[in-house]
Amino acid sequence: MFTDRNQLEALEAQTLAPYAQLSRASRGRRYPEKEHDYRTAYQRDRDRILHTTAFRRLEYKTQVFVNHEGDHYRTRLTHTLEVAQIARTIARALRLNEDLTEAIAMAHDLGHTPFGHAGEAVLHEIMANKGGFNHNTQGLRIVEVLEQRYPNFPGLNLTWEVREGIVKHATDYDTPEASGYEPELRATLEGQIINVADEIAYNTHDLDDGLRSGLVHPRQLWQLEIWREACQALNVGEDFSQMDRNRVVRYLINIEVSDVIYTTAERLRQLKPTSVEEVRQHPSDLVTFSPELRAKNKELKNFLMKNLYRHWRVMRMQEKAKRLLRQLFEAYASEPHQLPLSVQRRMQKGDPDRVICDYIAGMTDRFALQEYRKMFDPNERV
Repeated sequence: MFTDRNQLEALEAQTLAPYAQLSRASRGRRYPEKEHDYRTAYQRDRDRILHTTAFRRLEYKTQVFVNHEGDHYRTRLTHTLEVAQIARTIARALRLNEDLTEAIAMAHDLGHTPFGHAGEAVLHEIMANKGGFNHNTQGLRIVEVLEQRYPNFPGLNLTWEVREGIVKHATDYDTPEASGYEPELRATLEGQIINVADEIAYNTHDLDDGLRSGLVHPRQLWQLEIWREACQALNVGEDFSQMDRNRVVRYLINIEVSDVIYTTAERLRQLKPTSVEEVRQHPSDLVTFSPELRAKNKELKNFLMKNLYRHWRVMRMQEKAKRLLRQLFEAYASEPHQLPLSVQRRMQKGDPDRVICDYIAGMTDRFALQEYRKMFDPNERV
């Protein structure tokens, strides 16, 4: 005996909230497929994302620090896993669809370039006259077009709700371009969870990495209300150890996640939505922080922007990365025969600049650095 898909779907209907997105109520896939015997549609989507080339490449893509700067700093892959863990916790507590939440979380950064937001910025500049570059849109392009894993259709043929969650992902550093996915409506609650889970993850782990690197010192952080609150609750003083860092970061994650759960549960109790459509038609996201914690987070983000993201060492690497990617793009565009044959074939079918942009966006930090040496160092073997 085993639990089949029908039983899993029935269990969702029995246990999830009335405003949760049920697997059996999905709008389905673009290309018809027989559904799986013992996995729901969203479980299947999550697994398809996990096995992509784009997902594996996240291991060597920058979060804040480039991969070669240290083995213990977060990468886009570890960031994604942290987002997924936080998002699952919130979804489970709110009786939402955990599988849909996890699938969107696993895909939310697939479209990121090498070298983080610096890479995205330079590709956006290069492609300004051809629609620009946005990593959410690129993530959707990856799952709809670029991943070639199935003989009967391009992309992964994910469900509509997962694709919508990818393209509607929104934080202070992510602006949705949801054309074709009802941009006038909100995402599902499961999709909204990714917005706050992403913010919780990058606020806390970027802070953790900043402290680990020495670019941020604990004494600087006492100006922040959220830091003082955590240190006082844990009886941590200025004699700050590695264990203290771990304790404080863990405390911050816990209060952030708890705040989202309690705040969102109260909003849902007051509004009493009875369906997914009521959620989607609400004028603002329902999954959110309390006003008090949002203010504390803004103070923390401003601190990280000034003292970490714009630290001279981080900025130096970002500017170096921009020059590197721009020079690669210009070299490929000036003589496309330098590109691999598979890329040249794609250029014959689509806009050459967009194909080059896809190729560079898919690179890892490590591959981009190796490619740069091969292209511009006469002593490097090609």
